Formats: sequence, C-alpha cells, structure tokens
Amino acid sequence: MARVVSLFLPRWPTDRLRRGAGSAVPPVDRPLVLAGRVGSRRMVTALDAAAAGLGLAPGMVLAKAQAMVPGLTIAEADPRGDAEALERLAVWALRFSPVVAADPPDGLVIDATGATHLHGGETVMLAEMVRRFAAAGIEARAAIAATRGLAHAAARFSERPTVRLADEVTEAALRRLPIAALRLDRTVVEGLAGLGFERVGDVLDRPRAPLVLRFGPDLGRRIDQALGLAADPIEPARPPDLVETRRVFAEPIGAAETIARHMRALAATLVDALEARDLGVRRLDLFLTRVDNTLQTIRVGLARPSRDGARLARLLCDRIETIDPGFGIEVMRLAATATERLAARQRVSSLIEGTAPDVSDLVDRLADRIGESRVYRFAPVASDVPERSVARVSALAPDDGATWPGDWPRPSRLLACPEPIETLALLPDHPPAWFSWRGVRRRVARADGPERVFGEWWLREAERATVRDYFRVEDDGGERWWIFRAGDGEDLETGSQRWFLHGIFA
Repeated sequence: MARVVSLFLPRWPTDRLRRGAGSAVPPVDRPLVLAGRVGSRRMVTALDAAAAGLGLAPGMVLAKAQAMVPGLTIAEADPRGDAEALERLAVWALRFSPVVAADPPDGLVIDATGATHLHGGETVMLAEMVRRFAAAGIEARAAIAATRGLAHAAARFSERPTVRLADEVTEAALRRLPIAALRLDRTVVEGLAGLGFERVGDVLDRPRAPLVLRFGPDLGRRIDQALGLAADPIEPARPPDLVETRRVFAEPIGAAETIARHMRALAATLVDALEARDLGVRRLDLFLTRVDNTLQTIRVGLARPSRDGARLARLLCDRIETIDPGFGIEVMRLAATATERLAARQRVSSLIEGTAPDVSDLVDRLADRIGESRVYRFAPVASDVPERSVARVSALAPDDGATWPGDWPRPSRLLACPEPIETLALLPDHPPAWFSWRGVRRRVARADGPERVFGEWWLREAERATVRDYFRVEDDGGERWWIFRAGDGEDLETGSQRWFLHGIFA
C-alpha cells in the first residue's frame, strides 16, 4: 500500500528570510510582511505569525497594511529565491525517503512507501520531520495518507502538527474537505464557490460532465488522484553532484534472477564512478521504473562509507522480495545519495599484524531490515544516577575507552523507568524481607547493600537533598534483582521512602 507524506510550510517565505538573509534579517520582535507588485499595486504576498495576529492577510494592499500596523517591517518578495530554496530543502529531505520533491509554493511531497519502518514507524517519522524543521526555525505540518491528494489536503486543512490517515482511501474522507483542498487553480475554486459548491462532496454528488465542460478537466483529474483512481507521479529531487548509473532495457524484465544480475552490474559500475572521485557510499537508492510508468524504490544504508561492489550488491539483492515488477521493469537507476570521502588504504598483512574483525556488513543488513534506529550499542555517560549513566550511540561509533566504574555490580537489564514494588523492610538500613512486583510476591533469601546514590544537584535544584539506597537481593528461586528505596529511610526531604525495582541481574 502506497504511503505519501505532505509537508506544509505555512510561513515558508518569511521563515526562509529570517533564516538565510544574514545581516538583512528583519528584527524578530517586529511583524514582517513580504510585498510584491500585482499589476500597478503593491500587495502583501506573505507574512509571519506576528503580522497575521494583527489582522493582516495575504492579498491585502500594502498601504492598508502599513496603516493598520505602524512600524511594520517590509521585505521584497522573491518567488524565484523561495522556489530554489524549496528545491534545496527537498534534496536535504532525501534522508527520509528516496523520492522527495518540492511542492511549490510552500511544501514538500515524499513517497514514504516502504521507508517508514527505517524511522521508527509513521508516527515517529512525522514527529521527527516537524521537530527538525522547528529546530531550523521553520514552521511545518506533516500528514501521511494513501494518496498525494489526501496527504496534501490533510497537511493544509488540519490544525494539528502531524496527521496520520488510514491506509485505505475512502470517499467519506474526501467528501468533508473544502474545494480548495483539491489543488485546483484559484479561478476554478472561486467559480465553484460562486455556484454554491463548498465541499468536495458537493461536487461528487453532481454529474461530472457539465462541471468539466465549464471548468476544464483538472477538476475530475484531481478528484481521481485523491481517490487513487489516477496516477499522481512524483519526480524526485536530485542533488547536483549525484553519482549514479542507469540501465534501460529493450525488453522489460521481471524475473528475480534477472533483476539480481542487473543489480550486481549496476553496483560494479557505480563503484568505478565512486573510486574515480575517492568517495564511499553511505546511502544507496535504487529506482525501478515499470512499464506502467510507476516508480518503485529500494533504499539501503551503510554504517561506514564503502565502495565494495559485492557488498553493495548483496544489500540490494536482500531486498528483491519487496519488488513488484508488475508487467515488467523498463529502467533501473542506482544512485549514491549520500557519500563521504574514502581514500584508498593499504590492506593489513596477516604476516605483520592481525586483522580486526569487521561487523559493519552485519550491522548494515540488520539496519536495512529492522530500521537504523533499532541497531545501536550502549555507551557510558559520566553520571551516578543509573538511568542517566548510559546512552545509545551508533553501532559502529568509535570507542573512546570510557567505561562504567566497577566498584559496584550493575544489572545486565536496566528498566527504562523504575517500577514501584511492595515490600516489608526494617528502616533505615535493612533490605526487605520480601517484595511484590507485577502481582508476584518473592521472599528475599540474600541481600547486599545499601549503596547510596546522591542526586545531581548541579543539574536540578530539587535533587540537592535526594538520595537512593540500592540493594542487590536474591529471592528463594535464585533470581537476583536490583531494588532501591527513594530516601534515606528517615527524612522525607530525601525522598518518598517508597521502594522500586530498577534492574534484573542475569
């Protein structure tokens, strides 16, 4: 099932100006409008949130806007610059999916089919997109749906920052949308409004032929595209220095063995091009154009830059099962969409020194199957608080030699959040005689502790007096647990005196 993401940037021209104009950036504490000439009049073409809150709107005569808001900051509109910056933004967004395109004048469109699992799922991916744009000073709303038309409408006509629509395209979802959600020319929308058409459902309930005769074929085409009945292709953005190779077949191919053979040939050709530029690939995209003009993509990522043709081909061939060739594939294009400098180096000689084990191939295959965010390792962090003393890093991140202190043993499994338990213990320094966790009561046979952990007062003032007393306990079944009491057992200012389970020993 196809999944398409639409990213809407409601303040794109003004957000771009504030981010990228250097010394010309207007003061952020004053409302900003962009002005352009429409005929002989100067009009407001775009504005920021502060100006919108003062009652200004696009299409307003500039002189009227200046009269309403004295001291208004005015900048010249630059539609060409906005479009070029939007194209660059589309190239940046290729990290989310192989197929990304600008959606002028204020958005991006992303074919996320088969790519959402690499980012933790659809909900997580949308939230990450919005977060990254917000960090760059750009307001964004994102929606994902089964068709480009529905995603485009949901992103622009919903107040929520992220919207996730069902996999199935339903006419009921389309009926509720306003006519303007169909990506029609403004004159068509105004003409339909003049006839009393407000919602898409109003158009669906009328014969199509008279409307098409009056307003042209775009009305019916946009409805069919939103319902998934007509093609709505996305032409992906391409970086200017893209390293790629392609094959066009005289006869369409469809057999898995044939596809694999051409994958290996494309990988070998791409490696030669990368070697000529002293580059290694970190992200590889394969584009498959079928005879029905539909586009399928395969993306593989690498933990380290590489130009090993056999390795690249193996990663691509592992994904053949996800390809639906339909009536045949006409064009195959392989592109290195993320590269890094990779100079040639001397191979290690087994007569002089040992060869270090290389697990990067295994990491790449796991990441491509279950998602890069799920393949990681733990690294120590300088903190006495157990849940703060560990961090997730890339599976192949360099080892800086840091480790955890070995004075006190730590459990092999640390719970993400300590869970409350019921206990019976003699305060202030004795371990519990028993504890109950998740409805199961366990008698404590042996215990060691307490190990006192103090709060990090330099991070939070509330932790200045807090302490935890940790115990390692073993129940009568031989299982070992890591539990603690919040507080010193006497003073309530040091903690609630409640007991928690924080870890399980192997």
